[in-house]
Parts: sequence; C-alpha cells; structure tokens
Amino acid sequence: MTTEWTWVYDGYDPEQERLREALCTLGNGYFATRGAVSEGGPGTVHYPGTYVAGCYDRVASTVGGRRVWNEDLVNLPNWLPLRYRCLPSDGPAGDWLTPDHPSLRHYRLTLDLHDGVLVRQMLFQDARGRRLGVTHTRFVHMAEPHLGAQRTTLRAHGWSGLVEVESGIDGDVVNAGVDRYRELNGRHLTGHRVGTERDGILWLTCGTADSGVRIGMALRTAVHPSAEGRRRLTRSAAAERYTLPIARGRLVTVVKTVALHTSLDRPADDPLRAAVDLAAGAADFAGLLATHRAAWSRLWSQAELDVPGDAGRILRLHLFHVLQTLSPHTTDLDVGVPARGLHGEAYRGHVFWDELFVLPYLTLHFPEVARALLSYRHRRLPQATAAAAAAGRQGAMFPWQSAGSGREETQEFHLNPRSGHWLPDHSHLQRHVGSAIAYNVWRYGEATGDNGFLHGPGADLLLGIACYWAGAASYDTDLGRYRIRGVVGPDEYHDAYPGAPDAGVDDNTYTNVTAAWVLARARDLFDRLLPARRDELRERFSLDCAALDRWDAVSRGLHVPFHDGVISQFHGYGELAELDWDGYRNRYGDIRRLDRILEAEGDTVNRYKASKQADTLMLGYLFPPAELAGLFERLGHRLDDDLWRHTVGYYAERTSHGSTLSSLVHGWVLTRLQGADAWRYCEEALLSDVADIQGGTTGEGVHLGAMAGTLDLVQRGITGLEAGPGGLTLDPVPLDELARFSFTLCFRGHRGIRVTTRPGRVGISVPAERRSPLRVILPGGRRVTVPAGEQRWFRLPGR
Repeated sequence: MTTEWTWVYDGYDPEQERLREALCTLGNGYFATRGAVSEGGPGTVHYPGTYVAGCYDRVASTVGGRRVWNEDLVNLPNWLPLRYRCLPSDGPAGDWLTPDHPSLRHYRLTLDLHDGVLVRQMLFQDARGRRLGVTHTRFVHMAEPHLGAQRTTLRAHGWSGLVEVESGIDGDVVNAGVDRYRELNGRHLTGHRVGTERDGILWLTCGTADSGVRIGMALRTAVHPSAEGRRRLTRSAAAERYTLPIARGRLVTVVKTVALHTSLDRPADDPLRAAVDLAAGAADFAGLLATHRAAWSRLWSQAELDVPGDAGRILRLHLFHVLQTLSPHTTDLDVGVPARGLHGEAYRGHVFWDELFVLPYLTLHFPEVARALLSYRHRRLPQATAAAAAAGRQGAMFPWQSAGSGREETQEFHLNPRSGHWLPDHSHLQRHVGSAIAYNVWRYGEATGDNGFLHGPGADLLLGIACYWAGAASYDTDLGRYRIRGVVGPDEYHDAYPGAPDAGVDDNTYTNVTAAWVLARARDLFDRLLPARRDELRERFSLDCAALDRWDAVSRGLHVPFHDGVISQFHGYGELAELDWDGYRNRYGDIRRLDRILEAEGDTVNRYKASKQADTLMLGYLFPPAELAGLFERLGHRLDDDLWRHTVGYYAERTSHGSTLSSLVHGWVLTRLQGADAWRYCEEALLSDVADIQGGTTGEGVHLGAMAGTLDLVQRGITGLEAGPGGLTLDPVPLDELARFSFTLCFRGHRGIRVTTRPGRVGISVPAERRSPLRVILPGGRRVTVPAGEQRWFRLPGR
C-alpha cells in the first residue's frame, strides 16, 4: 500500500511494466536509470534505460523516401544486468529466473521517496518445490553524481545447494523506447571496447556516432560468500559469473557499484579512467547508502511540502521526480529542462517550453538551479540570433525544440500511429517559446533580486527576444494594428488555415499578448541598466531611438481578435466549424488526440473550433488578474471579469486535453475564478502520470512540466503568491479539496520562509537568520511585516 513516503506496487503486471519503470526511475540530476528489472533486457515488456543529462547525438533516417536527421537523448550502456538460477545436484541447470518466469509466486516493488531507494522483492518456486527469495535494493547516488549501486540478496527457503549468478554491463543498446519512432535510426553508440581491472572491475567505453561524446562506465561487483568469477567479454558487453553455495540462513549477496563519466564532464578528463578510479575507490554499499540518504534529507529540507491525503502523496512523488531530473548537480551542467525528464525517450529528450511550468517552482526553492537552466538558454543565444537572421529577422528566434547545439530540433515529419501516415510537422512555428524564456528571466529576477544575472545574461536574452518580436510584427493599415502572422500557438492543433497553401495562423492571441508583455518588460529593464551596459546593448541590437519607439508602439498596438463576445484564439477562429464533440466521444471514447482521429478519417482539425490544450487560457496561468487586465488595457481593450469568465467557459467546452499541461492550466485558471470544475481539472493534472491518463505515454517518460506545475499550483496557484521587490504578495482562493497545507520557500536569498494555509487564514513564519522583517502584501493591498524568528497569522477578508 502506498504510504506518505513510499510508492508501492503489489503483484507483477507486464502490461503496466513500462509505466512502473518510468515512475520508479532513479536519478540525481546528472544521470538517471529507469526502474527496469535487472533480469530482463529490452523488449515488449521491459525497457532498461540510462540517460546522462545533455548527452545528445544526431543520426539520419529514411522516412517515406526522405532522409531526415533527428537528435536524441542517448540511451547509454545498461549497468543493470544481473541474472541467477538454481543449480541442481544432478542434471542440467535450471532456467535463468525473471519476473516473467512461470515460477514467480510473489512480487512487490517499493519506491522510497524519502531516501531515493527502489526495492524489488520476488519469490520463485520451481517444480521441485524449492523457493528462492530475491531482493534488489537500488539507488542512484544523490551526493556523488557519477555513482549508482544495487544490492541483490538471494535467500533459500527450506533447501540448500548452489546458485549461479551473472553480473555485467551491456553496451549493445539502442534508442527504441518509443513505438512510433521504431522506423527511425536509434543506433547512437559506436567504438565499443571492454576490459577488466583489478578488484573485480569490468569496464566499457564507447562514443556517440555524430556528437563524439565519449562514455566511460566501470562496474565493481562484490559477492558474498566470496568467490572467484569467470569473466566473459564480447565486443560490447562484459560479464562475470559466479557459482555460490546457498542454504537456509546462508544468504547470497551481490553488490553492483557503477561509475559513469562522459567527455561532457567538467573539468575535462578521460571518462574511462575517471570511471575506473571512482568505482575502485567507492565505499561499500552501506557507506554509499548512508551518504546518499543524507543528501536526499538535505534536498527535502529545501523543498518541504506538507499536503495531507492522497493529493499530498502524489505531489511528493512529483517533487521527487523533479528533484531527480533537476537537482543541485544541474548547476554544473549545460542542460535545459527535458520535457519528459531523464525517464525515457519520448520527444527524444528535447527541451521545449516546459521550463515555463518548472522554473517558477525551482526559483522559489533552488534558485541556483533555475539560474543554471536560464544559462542554458543564454549559451544558445548566438544560435537563436543566427536563426532569426536566416529568417530575415532581427534579434533572437529560439527553437521550439532544443537539444545539444541550440539549433531547431523539431522533427520535419511525425507519425500518426492511428493512420500510419508520416505527416509534415509545423510545430516549429511555435515562436512563443521565446516569450516563455523571457518570462522566466523576468520572474527569476523579481523573485531572487539577482541583478547580476538580470542585468547581464538576462538582459541579453530579454532584449534579444524583444528585438525579434518588434521585427516579426507588421503594420496593417486597414486594421490600424500590428500583426504577427504565420505562427502556431500553444494549442498545436491549428497549424494552418483550412485549405491554405502555407502553414501557420495569424494573430494568435497568446503569442501577441505575451510578445507585447516581453516588449514592455524589455524596455523597463533597458531603462534600469547602467549607461555603459545600455550602450553595449544599443550597439549589439542596433537600438537607436527609432527602434525603442517601435518597441513601445508594437507593445501597445498588437492585434487581439474577438468573436461572439470572447477573445479569439487567433484571427479567423470564429469562422471555423463547430465539432460534434458528443458524436466523436460516442464513436471513439478517448478523443484527447482528436487531430490523429480526424486525419485518419481524411479530415483535419484545422477546420474546427477544437483545441488540443489550453491556449488563450494560458494568459490566466501566467498573469494575475490585475496584470492581465493591465496588459489588455495597454493594447486598447477592456478585460473585465465577465469577459474573462465567458472566454474560459467557451474554450473549456472546446478543448480535448491532448496534453497533460492542459488540465493543469484549466485547473489553475478555474481555481483562481473559483469555478465549479476547478478540482476536476486539478485532480486530472495530479493523476496524469500516476494513472497514465494519456494512454501509454508515461512509460515513454514522465511529463515533467505537469509534475512541476502541480507543485506550483499549490505554491502559487491557490495562494496567489507572487515574489517581487516589494515583498511577497498573497491572495489565496479557497479550494476545499486542498484547504490545509504548508510549504517553505526561498526569497531573495533567505531560505526557510514558511507559508501555511488554513480555511480563511494564512500564516507566515520567517527564520531567525533573516536580517530584516519580511514584507507581505495581503488581499486588498494590505501591507504587513513579519519579523525574523516569528510566525504571524492573517485572516483573509470575506473568506
């Protein structure tokens, strides 16, 4: 049974194995290993995978007679292989035992979130009645990011004899974890060499085919009772086999300690030598486990979250996976936010806009990690600038999908598994990714007060993106407005007008409003800078007075379309046909991927008022009501509560929720509006991965943005918390299902500030170490202070 700190699966279910592997992934921010069994290799049931953050490789494939290139997060050599079997006193050896063997009698998988440990317990019984208990205890070390370990204990129940055990590493792996990519080339590793060292160490080295990343992996195996192993080396694998006595009360223990280095590491070193030295000098299993647990304890103290009930247990699991993907070790790496974590190969491990949902949480707990993730974007600013220039634009045009180099990695074609058709992919036209980067830069600066970053790399990013938007907007004399044409919004379904020869739609409201926000904030930041810095940026981005005046004009004059008394998702949306939603639900049941259903019917979703996920409503996720109303006022429109409620209800009826982010955004927006369906969407966001509501997608990698977003729903969505130079602003809204919770946060260098909510009131405690009182702004603009070392409670008006 799942408890407050454990996630438990009783019974073996092959159909659920991929899902469990993803949800039981162990990682430390540097590398992660899926929660796959040690006894089985890749196949229809199991898919072992180990991934190093930022380790990408590009290979070519032929699709529909076309040669295409794709860059993947590389599946690295598998360090898990461990197999065992009973040896009879006479006759041939028994089968190698796996969870899929018919002799399996008991199976339990336990993920300990507090300690970051995965335990798999099994019991086998053969035809002779001999029972063998097996327990695997595994962790990926949170203190030493290049280490992982697994201890396997074999226990004989009521018999004695011999067991044969084989431990090894396997470099003959490919990227094959996503069915719809099966036609693509997934072979990235080449140049394998294997060998042995003293103290029972096996090693393997190889490299990536195109990017030339060198990989070194060393495995130390220790067995009890002690025995000499028989080594078996092939071109791409190494193993050691032992024959060991076993009896009632006489356990067999096998400990595998793996060290993993790559040539991406800093400082640069020979990855193989570094791995061998680390494996040889690593502590024993007990010692490693102790330091690993201590590291996790420190992490939990910085990310304290106390939410009662089932929601709290799921939120803790989400937090666990966020911390495994983006830990303090991330600060030393050149990596972004992988949309599917380090948990699988969906989206090829690429970086999209998911940082928009992840960084708000990290900024208030691990600001140094948030800064490192923004630095990933800054290091790719030259590529974004070159991409804009190639498109005839100024400034920085960031790619929709990014990986190692910073070039556009969005696939040219995607497979519709329902029809089997390879279709052109226009999602690279989601230029709003630039606004997401700019938004995170600004919010990071506001919450941390880190002007060193905001006025330095942050200004480079924000002003570069603003220059792009100013140039991308064209003036329409008939409308008397600026327009941004040929884009794809967050909805993703609408990538062209019906029957149009060119891709993209015009005046996507989310794109235009966020572009206006970027231009306004960029001008604000520019005016704050020291004169020498302003001069530097003027020269870099050609910012004369006319350019800055254009920023102001575009930020006030971008077109926002309306129809039927609501905000239009894009120009012409109101002219699209209505979809027979009930009819499609009756025919297909799950219509989350409505685009695939319609394409398989010979139709296109471009014809209909139907969205994959929240688009216009994303504005209510990013901006508090007063700020959003101010943005619309700047653009010449009045946005009152009635117009916003009508707009929210309109799109809620026309969204298929084909993305896990959609339920999160709808839940957030409806919570702020105190809408009747708020909890339904919030609950769906909480369950999206643990219940795999997208139908098989979680097994390909968790949805990291949705996981972090649910944490932020509690942290900022319900509380209305905003962090800025004036202090912490709080404007809680009641949500009965999450009425009592508390969390700690970091604000402008001060850690351990605690926020506690109760029905009708909110408590703030400030650690004694803080040098000055904390300024808090409550509903209605009431300003209070909380002295260091004290807790104060405040009643909420009208609640």
